[in-house]
Amino acid sequence: MWDIFLQTLPFFALIGLGYGAGRTGFFTPEATAYLTKFVFYFALSAMLFRFAANLSIAEIFDWPFVLAYLWGTLFVYLLATAVALLRKRGVEEAAVEAQCAVIGNVGFLGIPMLVLLLGEQAVGPVVLVLAIDLIVFGSLIVILITGSRDGRMSIGILRTVGIGLLKNPMIVSISLGLVVSSLALPIPAPLNEFLSILGAAATPGALFAIGASLAGKSAERIAVAGWLSFAKLILHPAAVAFAALVIFPVDPYAAGVMIAAAALPVAGNVYILAQHYGVAPARVSASILLSTAVSVVTVSAVIAAVT
Repeated sequence: MWDIFLQTLPFFALIGLGYGAGRTGFFTPEATAYLTKFVFYFALSAMLFRFAANLSIAEIFDWPFVLAYLWGTLFVYLLATAVALLRKRGVEEAAVEAQCAVIGNVGFLGIPMLVLLLGEQAVGPVVLVLAIDLIVFGSLIVILITGSRDGRMSIGILRTVGIGLLKNPMIVSISLGLVVSSLALPIPAPLNEFLSILGAAATPGALFAIGASLAGKSAERIAVAGWLSFAKLILHPAAVAFAALVIFPVDPYAAGVMIAAAALPVAGNVYILAQHYGVAPARVSASILLSTAVSVVTVSAVIAAVT
């Protein structure tokens, strides 16, 4: 595990560097927002497009993999929802807490780190995990919160979900890459080099942006944040591992990538949703901060176990 820890350390050191820049005020919240926007809309999208353009849908999509990840994730999602409801929280807060318990930072942390540590073959499984998170659970939280407020399901809710997916650059870049791959369209050398250079900025930019954004997070509601961090860092990978290794046997390598992806800390986009809807943003903020700090050890342990 020590060797794996040393390999993951540079990634978390970049997060720490961004955190220091944010805490000292050298990197302002406005600068962090623009860096995040650059990574999200340009660098990470270029990286995902190049990855997807070199894959086929057959290489990415695998039913046992999808079912195993959905089973493990839904198990923890429902558990976190039940705990929230038992604490007399409403449907909206339960939906946000459940999102914290299962949605990891696959886009900004998982893709650059797992592909480098586990090899280029990890691209397909990681992209599939990201797609499930965005399409299934990213839609579910919007449906639950909006439906709870409206008191019913409506076409408007589904329209909001659909527009949100179409506007997500990660979904768009993966889809366009798969179209290019399926049609066997050649990518001109200058364009490929352009995408390579732009995509190379995704890893340092994303990790620095994670750290800088954490500088503005608070550690309030630490008891709930501790439970949600435990659910995300321990229960989620454990449930996914059980599903992938016992219930829906998945190829061992792909299962390992899936488990490692499930072990990632709470994603920053959960806070964006919580803030947008005005539902427990302080709780989510603390969960992101705590889970990211603890994941320095837990992620290394999980990657060591799956390798």
